[in-house]
Amino acid sequence: MYHDKILLHPTPKAYTAVKIILFYSPSFWFRTYEKVLEQAPDRDTEAECRQAVVVFYQVEEGDSERRSKVLTKLIKNIKWLAGKFDSRTVVLHSFNHLSMSKASAEFAEPLIEEAGKRLEESGYSVTVTPFEYLNEWKLHVAGESLAKVFKEL
Repeated sequence: MYHDKILLHPTPKAYTAVKIILFYSPSFWFRTYEKVLEQAPDRDTEAECRQAVVVFYQVEEGDSERRSKVLTKLIKNIKWLAGKFDSRTVVLHSFNHLSMSKASAEFAEPLIEEAGKRLEESGYSVTVTPFEYLNEWKLHVAGESLAKVFKEL
């Protein structure tokens, strides 16, 4: 019978990786809407960025094991798209709707802060939407096909 031939050893765990959607946006506006982490400071933030690469990201549970590689790939992908549109403006926005696997806030937030710092050291202007908040936003995405890119790092 077929079931007699099935090997009874565990299947390797599926690998997860940071997921990003990058948009080239002639204009992006956001405002804090509601705090989602109790320990977060009270904030009332509003900002608008023009000619920006807007990165919706989700850091995943398994990424802590490959932190350095994930950070490098994230930055390279952002710089690549920014170069295609001659942009030096980046927005980093947490968007935990890309996968069921989620890294802890204690891991994800410092990772994104470091990515932002490294981009700034390379001459980019970086805006990070408040990590601990739901945000209201308006996103104008350019029409070119390359203005919308999904990557799994």
